[in-house]
Amino acid sequence: MDDNYQTYLNRVARMTLPEFYRTQVQHIQESSKFRENSGVREAAPFPGYTLITPAAGEDRENVAFYKQIETYQRSLLELPVNCDLIVPVPPASFHLTVADLIWDHAFVHATEKNPQFEQELNSCLGDLFNQYQQLRSKATDPISWQMLGLIVMPRAIGVCLIPKDERCYEEIIQLRRLIYQNRNLMGLGIEQHYHFTAHITLGYFGEIFAELDRIKLSNQLSDLNQQWLLSFPEILIHRVELRKFDNMTKYYRQPDWTSLDF
Repeated sequence: MDDNYQTYLNRVARMTLPEFYRTQVQHIQESSKFRENSGVREAAPFPGYTLITPAAGEDRENVAFYKQIETYQRSLLELPVNCDLIVPVPPASFHLTVADLIWDHAFVHATEKNPQFEQELNSCLGDLFNQYQQLRSKATDPISWQMLGLIVMPRAIGVCLIPKDERCYEEIIQLRRLIYQNRNLMGLGIEQHYHFTAHITLGYFGEIFAELDRIKLSNQLSDLNQQWLLSFPEILIHRVELRKFDNMTKYYRQPDWTSLDF
């Protein structure tokens, strides 16, 4: 399902163009992952498991990168729009999702049906990581990706990433193929739903008023993206970890849960 290298570059490049913003902003929707409570938007329950890079608050290898991303988030939140339009995610939780695993209703169903789900998931991924290490190239160069620009998704907004070169792309795609084609993981309910679009989520859409000037918003986002084009911070993908989440603000793990070091 995932793109080849050149197709990926072409696809995400289009996502950062002004005309794409204009189209996407017409279709943005309020995210159900946050809900209003006494005038404040709070994270709604949305449980699951995922495979991600270490969260920003714990990633010592990418401190400079995440400081830059936090600066971008502040710039986004300072746009002259309704203050409830964008609900920011905590900067400490910034991360790159390498592979979505299972979430929401599928998570609830799978874990209720199988009390050993967590142990089996951890064990399957551990075996798969060992297999991956045997298959991957012995390159000593780090896996580096860099920020391309702002992207607007139906219910969220973030920054898109592109690989430094084809090898950096294939290292991640090969891992994803092993995950989504693994029969044991399929048996646990793990399946691929999306093409890979590497990104760091900055926030989710909150209240969208009927009078929102969508053309003006798309122009503001395009202008903001242009301001960022002189800086392309890089993230070093040095480790991915199995993590659990109860909502979209915190991702945690147990000490014995599996991880993969590149």
